[in-house]
Formats: sequence, C-alpha cells, structure tokens
Amino acid sequence: MDTQKIISLRMERQFLADIKANEEEYISLYRDTQPGQNLYWHGFGEPPLLSFRADFNDIEFNRQRQLKRQLIKGRFAGGNLGWIMKEDLELFAAVYRKPLEKFTETQLQVLELIEREGPFNIQQLKTDTGLLVKQLTPILHRLQEAFLIYEDQYDGEWDRGWYRFEEMFPDANLERYTKREALKELIKRFAYRLVLFDTKMAKSFYKIPEKEIKAAVQELVTENVVTECEKGFVLKTDLELLENYEPKPIKGILVMHRNDFLVRANEHSLKEMVDSLLDEPDYDHETLQYIFIDGGFHGATLGHFRYGPYDMNDIVCDLPDAENRKDEIIKAVLELEENKSCKPLRFNGKDL
Repeated sequence: MDTQKIISLRMERQFLADIKANEEEYISLYRDTQPGQNLYWHGFGEPPLLSFRADFNDIEFNRQRQLKRQLIKGRFAGGNLGWIMKEDLELFAAVYRKPLEKFTETQLQVLELIEREGPFNIQQLKTDTGLLVKQLTPILHRLQEAFLIYEDQYDGEWDRGWYRFEEMFPDANLERYTKREALKELIKRFAYRLVLFDTKMAKSFYKIPEKEIKAAVQELVTENVVTECEKGFVLKTDLELLENYEPKPIKGILVMHRNDFLVRANEHSLKEMVDSLLDEPDYDHETLQYIFIDGGFHGATLGHFRYGPYDMNDIVCDLPDAENRKDEIIKAVLELEENKSCKPLRFNGKDL
C-alpha cells in the first residue's frame, strides 16, 4: 500500500491537514476517537480536547457539552478517566464494565449508603461512613468501574456528587451489546480515523488484551468489513477508495501532548522510538510531548513536569536532516501554550 496515500487520508480524517473540523465534523471525530481526555498534565479538571483539529475553541465547546450531560465521565481504558458521548454509554459499558460479584464490607457499606440516601460528595461520605478519603477513593473507583455509581462531573468544580448509576441513566441497558459486538464497533471507528492500523495500536489505545482485539478483528475480516494487508488492517471501503486517491503533500510540525488520540494509539512504538534516541543521559528525561513531523512521529521533548514551566532538558528527533530543521522544530515546541515559559537546554543531546 502507498504510505503517502495512507498518511494523507489519515491527516484529512484527523483534520490535521489544511481544513479544520466544524462543530458537526468535530462531534463525529470525537465519537470515533473516544474516550476523550483532557490536556496531559496541565488539564486537570478541564474538559477533553482534540488539539489542532477544530476551527473553534473545542475546550469551551466540550465544557458546554459537559454542562448539558452530553459528555459523561467514566473509567474506561485501563481504568483511566475519560469522557464519552451519552448515546454511546451502552457501547462502552459492554467493553469496560467490570462487574462486582463479591463485595467487601466497606464497598457494600458505601454502595448501600449512596443507594439509600445519595447523592453524596466525598466529604459527606467520609463523615457518614467514618472512612478516610484515601480509603473511600479506591472503593468509589471500583464501584464506578462496575457501573453501579456515577460521578457527576458536569463542570470543573471539585465538589462532585456520587449517584446511583440507575438514577442518572434509568434507560441504559448495560446488556445491550456483548463485549465482542461493542469492540468490533469501536475498531471500525478506530480504523476509519487511522486508515491503516494494527492490533498493537488498538491495544495501546483501548487497553484491551490483544488476544481479544485479534479475535474481534478476525471476525471483521471474515465479515468482509476489514481487509488484512502487509502492514496491518484497513477497512474494505478504504482499500477501494485508496486505489484512485490523490495524496496531498504533508508538511509541518505539531507538538502533541501525551493524551492525544494519535499518541495513545502509537504509545507502544513511541516509547521505543524515544529509547532508541537516548544514550544513558545524566539528566531527567521523562517524555513531556511527542513531535509529529510531516504526518508521522519523529521526536519528543524530554525533561521533568512541574506546575510551573517544565524542565525541558532535551528535544530529540530521529530525522536524518534533524539538524537542518532544528530551528523549525524548536520554534514549534515553544509555540505550544504550555511550553512558552520553557527553556530547552539541548537538541539531540547537544547543548543549545
């Protein structure tokens, strides 16, 4: 398959090329890239976003969707917090719900209290149960993963109520889909937005065992929905589309936070890429962001997260002409809002 065609079509469908998404297109993109997450590290309590993709302020747009309960909060991929569209609740419940068959005494105590007298915020639960917040938090999270209670975070405030799940969603049928049916639907959406994908990418994003993903993908192949090719899988409809597709030139640099859809879908290979560029450095080298150049990941900013300006100890890049594009790359890094007060110290290990 022609790599340039795949990259070009992927960039179009991600709205990372010339045309950005309007509100209708954005809602469709968000649906296909759920669960949505907020800005990594700097976005605590903020609405989710899809950086660089909208022709409007999508944080404010999603803030309004939260207020209207059109976006709802839950624990999905690997128990991580995320935001999904309310109409897809049953779909995500089928994939991520972890039923509780045997309750601990304290889990039952908290659940019965919320069912009998809720909603409660965590301080009220602390008072009524006598449990410490550090004891309550894992209990609430486990009941949340079982879809027995719901944390109603419809704004950015920290004083959030915990409700009986059925009180918030009385019409939800958590048995509507089997896990396989729901997973196949998510994979079709994933495939559409990435054009070409493999099962490791789906595992990285959805945090589902690869064995289950492979089984779901194989069913889609059998059903003639997905076609296997040399580098992975592609929707059959896209295979036909790509035959006559004219790729557009992709040029430019985007610096992506670690919760970005494309970052999370490539998490496994991105870690390997960064490791290959390091030679036992003697400075803090946690990955701050990933650098997306000309339609692919080719580098990262490294250092240490802080609640003020980050320590940006290095910017690494694997392009053969990285030195020639150094100024362009550094400029893109420093244009990112959360990086404006940072001072990069190195480029590919060399002092700046």
